Amino acid sequence: MTVNGARALLESLKAEGVEIVFGYPGGVVLRLYDEVYKMKFPHILTGHEQGAVHAADGYARASGKVGVVFATSGPGAANLITGIATANMDSAPLVCITGQVANHAIGKDSFQEVDVSGITTPITKHNYLVKNVKDIPRVVKEAFFIARTGRQAPVVIDIAADVFNAEIDFSYPETLKLPGYSGKYPADANEIEDAVKLLEESERPLIFFGGGVISSNTSAELREIVKYLNIPTTSTLMGIGALSTDTDGFLGFAGMHGSYGANMAIQNADLLIAIGMRFSDRVTGKIAEFAPNAKKIHFDIDVAEINKNVSVDLRVLGDLKESLPLFKEKIFASETNFAEKFASWKKAAVEKANEHPFGFKSGDAIKPGEVIAKINDAAKGDAIIVTDVGQHQMWAAQFCEVTNPRGFITSGGLGTMGFGLPAAIGAKLAAPNKKVILITGDGSILMNIQELVTAAENNIDVKVVILHNNILGMVGQWQRLFYEHHYSASELNYKRDFVKIAEAMGVKGARIENKADLAKLPEILNSEGATVIDVIIPKEENVIPMVPGGKRLDEMVLGD
Repeated sequence: MTVNGARALLESLKAEGVEIVFGYPGGVVLRLYDEVYKMKFPHILTGHEQGAVHAADGYARASGKVGVVFATSGPGAANLITGIATANMDSAPLVCITGQVANHAIGKDSFQEVDVSGITTPITKHNYLVKNVKDIPRVVKEAFFIARTGRQAPVVIDIAADVFNAEIDFSYPETLKLPGYSGKYPADANEIEDAVKLLEESERPLIFFGGGVISSNTSAELREIVKYLNIPTTSTLMGIGALSTDTDGFLGFAGMHGSYGANMAIQNADLLIAIGMRFSDRVTGKIAEFAPNAKKIHFDIDVAEINKNVSVDLRVLGDLKESLPLFKEKIFASETNFAEKFASWKKAAVEKANEHPFGFKSGDAIKPGEVIAKINDAAKGDAIIVTDVGQHQMWAAQFCEVTNPRGFITSGGLGTMGFGLPAAIGAKLAAPNKKVILITGDGSILMNIQELVTAAENNIDVKVVILHNNILGMVGQWQRLFYEHHYSASELNYKRDFVKIAEAMGVKGARIENKADLAKLPEILNSEGATVIDVIIPKEENVIPMVPGGKRLDEMVLGD
């Protein structure tokens, strides 16, 4: 059929199984939005392009599918940058489609022209500038393949305005050919056999897993391996949910604000099995003294991550979808009785963790841990918990009960304040039958608070819990601990009322100021409709434990 480029783009998205697009229109993409109107293509108009890209990201993380976002040229495309970088750092698959000025105007500093390809090259897996309508079907097919295969990541398609109007005899390619990229990352059986040998020789092994387990959909294999080995485990922030947080021997997440038990186990282990994680500076502490007694095995799909931050003794390179089942098979075939061999080590690791569990001192004021305990009562481990970035994010990671992969969504690598609300909206659209609860702070929520309108307009039932302490919490904590209580530009003594803001934007609002009010939180979370719950907590509450910069993981601050 003969169609214009805009229609060809939408037909290509349909062929890729796209169920919904997030976006914001502008002059260069008006032809595209006219075809959206004619085709009744499912589209969510957000309040800001940054909201759109974070919503697409939340959708991708909750569903495992590729999230899609539209934006116009110039400022529209530029407003996607933070969200693209966020997704790239956390290996979330997106296809971001931006309008560009017409072919004859490219490179002339035309109205609303920016070099999208140049700007996004460092923060994408690949990008395209489409100047010929005939390229649209091929480019779309390639973009989705690149985004969803291998180490998942965003791909940008920048399309010149006149391409949307040009005509094409449309057909969608059945196959593609990308020289140099197959999207396949096979496991190496020899490397896996060597990993099993190291496991057989070890006395104190620890599995340290990350977000790669979730994005590769191999949580089931990990759970079987952990159960069979009878081995202690820890996770990165991004790995939360790959194992249920109530799994026997799970020590909590590790790193700067991770658990005492996890950090001590890393330092005491004689074998560290890292699976789908990248040894971020937030989990290693002082690298020179990270896991000093342990041989290290690194399972990862991306060769660039091997020995990048931490030198390892053995790499197991390949897609976890191939390497973990093979690892499980060879473990099960071993003559070693792993469960018996590692029982005393796991017991010791758990006992060590119990010496300093995550906790808080109760008092008259509402403590963050108490709020999250009430959230757990409502969530029953089966909700999708979304966070923004800061103290509340760490408290959520410490106290939330998460039983399922894709049940904890947060900005890990980039640490993007303002991610939470639009990501929660995207997650709810991806999983409409799941309860979606955002845990945020009074700093983070302001950064994309306009998306409350998006939730109201589209009847998207997200619950927004604001841990409200009148300060940029993590900034303030560092200023207390390391800068002599100099609260420079961190106190949030704004004259704002989140309940009134919520109601003005079309969603319900509630405020919790005392323990009696807090008892009502589960009921509010189980009610119908988008709701903002403003919870007042102490200003000087710290996230503890904490590994100060430059210190080893076992040099944690354990109390205020």
